[in-house]
Amino acid sequence: MKKALLWDKLENNTIQCKTCSRYCKISVGKTGFCKTRVNKNGKLYTLIYGIVSKISVDQIEDKPLYFFKPSTKCLSIGTYGCNFRCKGCQNAELSWGTSILEKLFNENDSIQYTSPEKIVEIAIENHCSGIAFTFNEPAIWLEYVLDVAKLAKSKDLYTVYVTNSFINRESLDILGPYIDALATDIKSMKDEFYQEVCSAKIPVVKNILNSISYAHKKWNIHIETRTNVIPGYNDDLKMLKEIALWVKKNLGFESPWHITKFFPYHKFYNLHETPMKTLKEAQKIGWKAGLKNVNIIINKGCDCAKEGV
Repeated sequence: MKKALLWDKLENNTIQCKTCSRYCKISVGKTGFCKTRVNKNGKLYTLIYGIVSKISVDQIEDKPLYFFKPSTKCLSIGTYGCNFRCKGCQNAELSWGTSILEKLFNENDSIQYTSPEKIVEIAIENHCSGIAFTFNEPAIWLEYVLDVAKLAKSKDLYTVYVTNSFINRESLDILGPYIDALATDIKSMKDEFYQEVCSAKIPVVKNILNSISYAHKKWNIHIETRTNVIPGYNDDLKMLKEIALWVKKNLGFESPWHITKFFPYHKFYNLHETPMKTLKEAQKIGWKAGLKNVNIIINKGCDCAKEGV
């Protein structure tokens, strides 16, 4: 365990975690929503510092980032846990990995620590130009992401943060100097969507949009936004127009908006794939809203194709 960076002590040794926009209040011996931060005797500790669940060498376009360091390779790393519980999550075994976490921390010999130095070493050995924090939500990995990102920058490696952006300004101010690019979701403009589909604490849309805008304006981080269009949930054309207009107004007309195809998965296994007609209509909406770079991305597993650049 490593002492967490952002928290306040309340009455009766209760802790308020300030790592993300949930601001969980955690009693002694308990963890927050993400299951990765524990209140131990009135102090907050992260359980996942140096715990790497998955590591791979990928193209930067897989994040998806098409307008940041194109055609370069990055080392992708992730851990366990998330501050959402998305019903269609394709990495649920990691993001919903509470049973895995219990196994890790109940069986000490199963814990494999990977130092920040080792991560940077692996990236350099594999001729990667940068490191991407991905697979699960990196906001809950704050302390480790910070240490890896600092070291990466000292070795002239870029850093990428693949996020749902349910992160607060306190964390962004810590990470901002060391993060080069955000691949971020805007899943919907309705709090009800996030509450139903992601088990998110509401209000959430305002927090997410404010975080994206803050990262862009305060820290000048390169941002590419994506919306995974789920039939019957967030495929309303008026709402998609609202997203496009927000991106243009707050991030600029050249800021990329990626429209991604939904594939049935996890608790949304019974839904249909997004029709190509819907994706093309959303792309036209983005163009009409004044966005220059509106892309359709079809991504299932490791296969990725893009249209309309």
